[in-house]
Amino acid sequence: MITREEFRTIADNGIWKQNTSIAQILGLCPLLAVTTNAVNGIMLSLATIIVMALSNVAVASLRNFIPHEIRIPVFILIVAALVTVIDLLFNANLHELYLVLGIFIPLIVTNCIVLARVEAFAAKNPPLQSTLDGVFMGVGMLWTLALLGAMREFLGSGTLFGGIDMVFPNLHPIQVLPESYPGFLLALLPPGAFILLGCMIAWKNWMDAKAAERARLKLPTPVANAGCH
Repeated sequence: MITREEFRTIADNGIWKQNTSIAQILGLCPLLAVTTNAVNGIMLSLATIIVMALSNVAVASLRNFIPHEIRIPVFILIVAALVTVIDLLFNANLHELYLVLGIFIPLIVTNCIVLARVEAFAAKNPPLQSTLDGVFMGVGMLWTLALLGAMREFLGSGTLFGGIDMVFPNLHPIQVLPESYPGFLLALLPPGAFILLGCMIAWKNWMDAKAAERARLKLPTPVANAGCH
């Protein structure tokens, strides 16, 4: 069983406090290379969420049977088996998107986010908590990649959800800006991704500073003991 406080802590850490993209700054290769639009970021994040949740529960269930000396190769073997299944499913059911994401699906095996959570959390906690940790860490990655991809796509081409037809054939991208919009090429290139990621990190730090200030102001002011005169 898991308490409400444990659940809130795991969710808050994964989505915000220990966000893998804008707090821990992990997995920069897919973060910068794949997020040319929101759809690519969302779909790669969903694949990563599935891998993280299943690998965490597998490692947490087997942690007492895995010798400490060979734990890293065993963790990689578990993750690699799951990534292979996801890779084949994408190839079979979402082939066009599979070609776009390319090598970044197999590279989930070596993604620092996945291995870090397996080693730091799943190897030391029960299966339920480990599964939730994998899911919420993935959700934190999902919203940051989706937001970064949406900003790059909007600035770069004036659209949103480009490539959605590769997932849902009946849907089409949203043309936000006029078709005559020339596009801002820098946003679609890695330097533009670095700049926008820096803005997101600065925004998170500003939000955390504001929250800390509000918490400080809510603290009761200590009252000095009155002495007898």
